[in-house]
Amino acid sequence: MNRLLIDTDVIVDFFFDRAPFAEHSAQIIALCEAQTVKGYVSPVIVSNSYYLLRQTARHEKVIDSLKQLLSFIHVLQMDKVVVMSALNSKFKDFEDALQNFAATRSGEIDVIITRNVKDYSKSQIAVLTPEDFIKSLELNG
Repeated sequence: MNRLLIDTDVIVDFFFDRAPFAEHSAQIIALCEAQTVKGYVSPVIVSNSYYLLRQTARHEKVIDSLKQLLSFIHVLQMDKVVVMSALNSKFKDFEDALQNFAATRSGEIDVIITRNVKDYSKSQIAVLTPEDFIKSLELNG
């Protein structure tokens, strides 16, 4: 089973139905919900998603939406080792470094799903856009 770290942009594309990205993001979320793949986020991704969703919706609505998502999406742990690894890394974006090292430390993640593939160029984990991941499933399906 593919185990995916789903980055903030994919989550937010799904919730905001942002064209042209929403279709593939929704497919990723649907695969997680159907347990065809195992989806993960980090606490930072949850926090970022809350912040962005809160710009257009009430606190209670955002909390309910995130709870529903987390009913089938797993949350990676972050600790001092993850934070120090991110701080000491060559990643240009600290937030992406946190996601990467949470994924690496967990030993659970096969691929990071993000629209910002270039931000993860230093990652030792495979990185794909939602569209490319869906295409790879169709090719291997």
